[in-house]
Amino acid sequence: MQSLLKFITCGSVDDGKSTLIGHMLYDAKLIFADQEKALELDSKVGSTGGAIDYSLLLDGLMAEREQGITIDVAYRYFTTEKRSFIVADTPGHEEYTRNMAVGASFADLAVILVDASKGVLVQTRRHTRICALMGIKHVVYAVNKMDLIDYDENEFKNIVKQIKIMTGEYDFETMHIIPVSATVGDNITTESAKTPWYKGGTLQNYLETIDVTDHSDETGFVMPVQRVSRPDRTFRGFQGQVEVGEIHVGDEITSLPSGETAQVKSILNTNKEVDNASKGQAVTIQLDTEIDVSRGCMLCKDVNLHTNKMFTSTLLWMDDNKLVAGKNYFLKLGTKMVPAVVMNIKYKVDVNEGTHVQTDKLYKNEIACCDIACSDTIVFDEFKHHKELGGFVLIDRITNMTSACGVVEHPLRRDDNLTWHNMDITRDLRAQQKGQEPKTIWMTGLSGAGKSTLINEVEKRLFAQGKHTMLLDGDNVRMGLNKNLGFKEQDRIENIRRVAEVAKLMNDAGLITLTSFISPFASDRRSARDIIGNDNFIEIYISTPLEECERRDVKGLYKRARSGEIPNFSGISSPYEAPENPEITIDTTGMTVEESVDYLMEELKKYL
Repeated sequence: MQSLLKFITCGSVDDGKSTLIGHMLYDAKLIFADQEKALELDSKVGSTGGAIDYSLLLDGLMAEREQGITIDVAYRYFTTEKRSFIVADTPGHEEYTRNMAVGASFADLAVILVDASKGVLVQTRRHTRICALMGIKHVVYAVNKMDLIDYDENEFKNIVKQIKIMTGEYDFETMHIIPVSATVGDNITTESAKTPWYKGGTLQNYLETIDVTDHSDETGFVMPVQRVSRPDRTFRGFQGQVEVGEIHVGDEITSLPSGETAQVKSILNTNKEVDNASKGQAVTIQLDTEIDVSRGCMLCKDVNLHTNKMFTSTLLWMDDNKLVAGKNYFLKLGTKMVPAVVMNIKYKVDVNEGTHVQTDKLYKNEIACCDIACSDTIVFDEFKHHKELGGFVLIDRITNMTSACGVVEHPLRRDDNLTWHNMDITRDLRAQQKGQEPKTIWMTGLSGAGKSTLINEVEKRLFAQGKHTMLLDGDNVRMGLNKNLGFKEQDRIENIRRVAEVAKLMNDAGLITLTSFISPFASDRRSARDIIGNDNFIEIYISTPLEECERRDVKGLYKRARSGEIPNFSGISSPYEAPENPEITIDTTGMTVEESVDYLMEELKKYL
């Protein structure tokens, strides 16, 4: 059986990635006759003056052909006499770096193109770093467009020197540098007479013969649980793909993070019982006893994995919106998805120099070292030890877009010795003593919408009813607990996080907590809801329009904000993201305070 090589082509824009792979497919006769005819016809209306444009074999999108660049990742499957291949032709433009990272995540080898007339560029360095980040251990640098420099050996040697300096910090197992011309075909499938000084063979021959087998001493067994199968009351099986090692019927395995153990009763591959399962197989495992196993757990044997909430990671930021410390996302690692927060950005990496740069924010396509905290314990390993158990993505909780991909560098030990203590006097006992259901009333809206006035009157009404309450006002909290925070985005995020944690503690004390904060970002209010608990969170949106808020502005804050005197002012120089599904909404325009409070108290009866 022929071995399979999964590789990507990458590099800077217009370095000739699609042309190179297209030429390889064409010369090796790996396209059908109708494809060849269509290629010849399409090339006549292209930018090659009627000569065959090999990139058209891979650039399939209309926008790609119009612009002459690759945008999406194009996958091609082909086979030669010696090997089978899956190639991902990835885009070179910086705008589509996230697409390149997706392609790199599946590959065993990277073919990185370098324009011989330009040398190593910033995007070449970025793609090299991303390949290393994604765990690619084998790289080929194809120095393309040698025809533009008349196949000059000295120019080639200068580029080789640049490449070796650039790759000095990476731990690639193999690296090969080949002079090629994707348009003419030099050293792609046949050796070129124009480079007699090069004796390293063709690109195709190198790809057919390189050994990319993982020779690491991987021991033990790991299978992330994808699904719990319960077709009837007599059967309970755990389904997933074996990521590490092999397992046999009768073996004792451990479920993490619970740490409970059981013996393997049976293994099913599709609907057939088998004696064992090995890496890469999707199976169902049945155990001899009932233990705590659900989606996201790891079934393992003879392997040391980490069960932590916090770790240090390297991130490739892929979101159009910048990353600031304190922002909440969903983290997906293996089959486990949990809420998580980027606690801090330790530094970002200058992709050109490789130096560490201090920063408090991260923009699209930047790479940084960050500390991440999860809301629940997860099971993982360092990426360098187990690629499948140390790679993750961050997902925006509002848009569900992938914001970043990252790898685990090491766990943070600061939470190893921390244990949550359950007290004898519980939240329920305190609530029962006070004769009420503890809730948090979270009032949000623009400055001048009427939040402080209304929340104060609501508390007075609740107090008169005999309720036990505590009011957290935005200005008051900033004068004490949060006096060290400013009004930059990361400070606003931390301000709301602290308030939510305090509100939760007060709910645990049996109190009804009332808050009055602008809390302009939807993701922060979502985070507050998660901290406090969805069933305990009552969001009230004071939807008074901006124009009315400005009209009421006796302090002149809006006027000062519009003149630039007050920066980061919600609704003017900083966005306010209105709630989409609040429990209660009220526009106080044209209403008296008493009318507004009457309405709110009537609505609150549904929740208190």
